[in-house]
Amino acid sequence: MDQPQPLDHVARIQAAWARERPDLDVAPQGVIGRLHRLAALLTEELSVVYRRYGLGEGEFDVLAALRRAGAPFERAPGELAAHTMVTTGAMTKRVDRLERAGLVTRRRSDDDGRGRVVALTPAGRDLIDRAFTDHMRNERRLVEELSPVEAAALEVLLTSWLARLETPQPGSGA
Repeated sequence: MDQPQPLDHVARIQAAWARERPDLDVAPQGVIGRLHRLAALLTEELSVVYRRYGLGEGEFDVLAALRRAGAPFERAPGELAAHTMVTTGAMTKRVDRLERAGLVTRRRSDDDGRGRVVALTPAGRDLIDRAFTDHMRNERRLVEELSPVEAAALEVLLTSWLARLETPQPGSGA
């Protein structure tokens, strides 16, 4: 006879809530709690690579957004904020650090004399190319914990769920 699997962290929390609040259905915690824990574990695993290149997650995101822009590898700070989903204030701090490290430069926009443009330096492009190669190797290692069928099914599910949550619903005011 098979031995029951030990409860994981989320299952232990669910069991405690079921005991303390049997009137509530805590089933959603099984999905949300595990996704939250998985996101934290994945962030830590990904950060190992960022740190190897002297970067935090935010700096890596800025360099990657500039690199994805294509030649001449530059964007306005507002565009960078939108492409990395952070506030313009947080973006300023990230760009300041990257500029001090010689990985980006700032200049006035050719199109708008009041606007600014952030651009990769050659050193910044070299660093993000090396870091991104290592990052993709690391992501592949993490995804290979799943079978190809599991990974494909999970991608379909996550894509569908994310699209529903990101798309403004009628009457939401968004």
